[in-house]
Amino acid sequence: MLVSSLQNLSWLDAALGGVLGLLLGSFLNVVIHRLPLMMERQWAQEAAEMAGTATTENLAAEKPLNLMRPGSRCPHCGHQIRWYENIPVLSYLALRGRCSACQAPISARYPIVELVTGALFFFCFARWGINPTGLAWCGFAAALLTLALIDWDTTLLPDDITLPLLWAGLIAAALQWTSTPLAASLWGAVAGYMSLWTIYWAFKLLTGKEGMGFGDFKLFAGLGAWFGWQALVPIILMASVIGAIVGIALKINSKLREGGYVPFGPFLAGAGLTAMFFGPEAILRFVGL
Repeated sequence: MLVSSLQNLSWLDAALGGVLGLLLGSFLNVVIHRLPLMMERQWAQEAAEMAGTATTENLAAEKPLNLMRPGSRCPHCGHQIRWYENIPVLSYLALRGRCSACQAPISARYPIVELVTGALFFFCFARWGINPTGLAWCGFAAALLTLALIDWDTTLLPDDITLPLLWAGLIAAALQWTSTPLAASLWGAVAGYMSLWTIYWAFKLLTGKEGMGFGDFKLFAGLGAWFGWQALVPIILMASVIGAIVGIALKINSKLREGGYVPFGPFLAGAGLTAMFFGPEAILRFVGL
């Protein structure tokens, strides 16, 4: 009887995690869309200040843009999304994937992000429960999903996410919220950053081209902080194999972006989530090592 009650409680925790993930997934859609725009505005302001063309009037004339303001609107007609039109997944289904004002189609990625976030949180709460460890891995999963989609859309990996991910991994190890010892976490962060930094400069010296961005170094350092230095080889192998497969598929279908560039961040994030689900050792078995 007690075992049955504990099992029911575990499933209840997991269901609660799923609901929390659906709600947070709605917010992640906002982050994925707006954070790159916020970064671009900040860069433009800094460039104007350096050039001496920034004025108080110009800055005051800009409409506020952050993760809270302005309220969500239809990009086609400007219709402000009401609260009952912003319920995760359900509103999309009720509206049949179209704006209630202009009937323009709404991207299916919005409910997909919500569902994926819900599934990730369900898994974390089912495996670790409602405790600091479960919440830590929920944050890890949400950060990787957000980074993967931002990088795929814009080839940017914002410091606002990669650096907190790195520090959170170190703090979680120090507080023993993860199974990674603090020493392994620290050296994982160091090795993760320095390994890709070394490859970047070697490639640039040999070819004169940049093979990846600095955000990739920070993301890999973050993964090293969460899993330890021992996990870096399987994670980079998994990311490279998946990246090569996707890159070849895009080239065959002539869907490579200008310059033939495929961002590496989504594949690093995917390998990190795979390590969270199955463990780094399973990745080595997957790639045949």
